[in-house]
Amino acid sequence: MSKYADLRIEYKKAMLEETTVKSDPLAQFDQWFNEAVAAEIPEPNAFTLATVGENGTPSARVLLLKGVDHGGFVFYTNYTSDKAKDIKQFPVGSMVFLWLGLERQVRISGPISKVSREESEAYFHSRPRESQIGAWVSPQSKIIESRDVLEQNLVEANERFKDVDVIPLPDFWGGYRLVPVEIEFWQGRPSRLHDRILYSEHENGGWRIDRLAP
Repeated sequence: MSKYADLRIEYKKAMLEETTVKSDPLAQFDQWFNEAVAAEIPEPNAFTLATVGENGTPSARVLLLKGVDHGGFVFYTNYTSDKAKDIKQFPVGSMVFLWLGLERQVRISGPISKVSREESEAYFHSRPRESQIGAWVSPQSKIIESRDVLEQNLVEANERFKDVDVIPLPDFWGGYRLVPVEIEFWQGRPSRLHDRILYSEHENGGWRIDRLAP
């Protein structure tokens, strides 16, 4: 057997039943997220975002969740980045949260749209000043010659904003909200017979709850 195939852990920390989960998947997510925070899971708001590129090739990267509101999951990025280009072409995506310490995973899929300029500004100005300046510095996803390019951009940005109390929000930076149509909660169980509970959105605005085979 290979060094990869030999790796195996028996999951046995908890169980998940469709009869005991909350009727609202966002409430269920909030409960699990709070438990991840309480368990001191590193970066509990980290998730993988999968999008589809112009040529149909899937692409994924790790981001940080910054809010759950208006029925959706909010994150922020550069609007000229590869992920933003994907979203503009195909405004749908899938998010995956993995909390290994609790043997849990959550998958969320649905349409993605930009948040309002006002929401982006409110979040942008809540960030540390260094992070605000950093948004101006990086031409995200673009090829650069070396690290020196970023260092020089940082010098220029610090000089530009040295006497500015409120750093303006860049036109090319802001938030997105993924509004789920499906949310799956996964709880590891012994013998790889994991618990999988799927919430599917009904046309009337409610949610159907089903158990999936592992």
